[in-house]
Amino acid sequence: MRCIKAVLKILLGLGMITGIALAEDAVLLSSISLGSATVVGGNSVQGTVTLNRVAPFDLSVSLAADPAAVIRMPASVTVPAGATSATFNIATILNKNAVVGSDTRVNVYGNYGVTRHASFMDLAPVSFDQMVDKVVDRERSFSANMKNMRPLVETYIQNLRESKDHDVAPVSDQYFLGRLDMTKGPDDQLFEKDEEGGFKSHFMNPFKGLFARKFLPNGFAQMVIIDNDFQKNNYYFNFVRQEFLGEVRCIVVDVQPKDAKSLGRFMGRIWVEDRDFNIVRSIGTYSSHSRFGYYLHFDSWRLNMQPGVWLPAYIYTEETGSGPAGAPVRGLYFKAQTRLWGYDVEQLKHTQEVTQVKVDSASDQSETGRDAGPVEATRMWQRLAEDNTLDHLQKIGLLAPAGNVDRVLQTVVNNLIITNKLEIVPDVRCRILLTTPLESFTIGHTIVVSRGLLDVLPDEGSLAAVLAHELSHIALNHRIDTKLAFNDRFFFPDQSTFQRLEFVRNPADEEAADSRAMQLLENSPYKEKLASAGLFLKALQARAPQLSSLIRAHLGNGMGSSKTVRMPGLLQTAPQLETAKMDQIAALPLGGRIRLDPWSNKLEMMKIKSVALLSSQEKMPFEVTPFFPYLSRVSDSPSELADLKQ
Repeated sequence: MRCIKAVLKILLGLGMITGIALAEDAVLLSSISLGSATVVGGNSVQGTVTLNRVAPFDLSVSLAADPAAVIRMPASVTVPAGATSATFNIATILNKNAVVGSDTRVNVYGNYGVTRHASFMDLAPVSFDQMVDKVVDRERSFSANMKNMRPLVETYIQNLRESKDHDVAPVSDQYFLGRLDMTKGPDDQLFEKDEEGGFKSHFMNPFKGLFARKFLPNGFAQMVIIDNDFQKNNYYFNFVRQEFLGEVRCIVVDVQPKDAKSLGRFMGRIWVEDRDFNIVRSIGTYSSHSRFGYYLHFDSWRLNMQPGVWLPAYIYTEETGSGPAGAPVRGLYFKAQTRLWGYDVEQLKHTQEVTQVKVDSASDQSETGRDAGPVEATRMWQRLAEDNTLDHLQKIGLLAPAGNVDRVLQTVVNNLIITNKLEIVPDVRCRILLTTPLESFTIGHTIVVSRGLLDVLPDEGSLAAVLAHELSHIALNHRIDTKLAFNDRFFFPDQSTFQRLEFVRNPADEEAADSRAMQLLENSPYKEKLASAGLFLKALQARAPQLSSLIRAHLGNGMGSSKTVRMPGLLQTAPQLETAKMDQIAALPLGGRIRLDPWSNKLEMMKIKSVALLSSQEKMPFEVTPFFPYLSRVSDSPSELADLKQ
């Protein structure tokens, strides 16, 4: 009460509160409002002052708070002439020394002619013990929710070797793609091919020895769950610090199993967001290693995909050969990226409730109201096969919905079409395959490029070369198999997609497309940028023996091998490949250009800071690197929820 009186005295002293009767047409403060009723300590809330009428000139509204010690805000805010309101920021003060305290009601006052006020609750972090209870409870709910999810999960592994000069480079690789099923523990329904040289034959670990060893897909999938029996009586929890991951303030906690001999218990560090106490990052391994088994070290990230919902998106795994003496994996040296996406399955399948479907009276909207002739009907039939295929690939989560990244590719394709005066009907489209292996192919008049290939291409010239090759297939009338116009052709399990769909061109068609693509590029704005495209192909050819899984195509023709590459004519335009030359960037690392929304499968270009290289080892062409996403929260405001549903 004394504090409130003190605030009123301040306002009286400033002449803001008077007993003088005010004129009916006087400009007065009508209200003060706050953007939220609760704020976690250390965060901010926006305040708004509103006048009863338009300000005739710049008006200064005085501000005060009680208790003033727990917040920072300006002493006044100016409402500009001609406006009726203005906003100001209130920052609550973060106690960095502990995670204990009590909630505080903060009253915010404003005065212009009259005094108005609003209040919010400054939520202090709970006690550490209470926080652990909440984390355990949230993790239990998370494990239950994951049993209802069927995201795609992709793991790409690069086995490494260090040279005498301490240069580390891949010597072999492996690739898994499947749909995660947690109903009976981590398991993958794998997308694989049965023929020789397909995916099954590449699950074997290249390490030789007494035991035949494998990297099993479910070994990586299990890292999405910390522990199905994550309870306080199984673990020691130790507070480390508070820190921000992107925009999200987190409490950092070290976790160790109480029974050091227990098998499969998590041991490492977790980051807990401070609103709902979800684990957003976990880094560590599982106990206990033995001569016959070894758990891998991992760094697992979860993203906020819906209000209050955090789901696994990225897992980085690394071993550097320091396994315990006598363990069967001693000398294991590899790094791997695991990605999960396709959580919003219903949206991907374009499902709608029957009650939302409205059929209006139909009328012919064509220009002349005529039937299609033979040529037009043939084109429409081919387009139907094309659309059926694209819809299927998007439905099962392999193809991104049409979006902004497609438009980047479309711009390059349009430049090639216009400068070469090509007439192509129907129009050429571009779409993105969401997988890591490097491939591009055509489905009718749609050019498909993998996310992994877009990640590693160094510049626009190399992108133009890839697109020119595929555009040439379209210009040369290399058609789609129209059996796909019958939608029953897609009545097969998702994991059979790579067996049932294939868009491979024969060698003659590939050679013809290479030749035509060179002509298209010579007549295009990219003519002077082809050296980088040739350099990329040289780097691809040099790394091909070690990265066979990365360059193996799933649905179309491969980019090349150690003996041959697409568009070999580009090799002649390229300078010599010099891996030690720091300013020669032949290819980029994986994961540095495209950001995937794991909920909606939408893509956007990443916003990354340009960093000067300190050595040639930091170039890392085609290589796996750790994940460090910028964490942010999904708003639960109606407008943003509406955007999520679109």
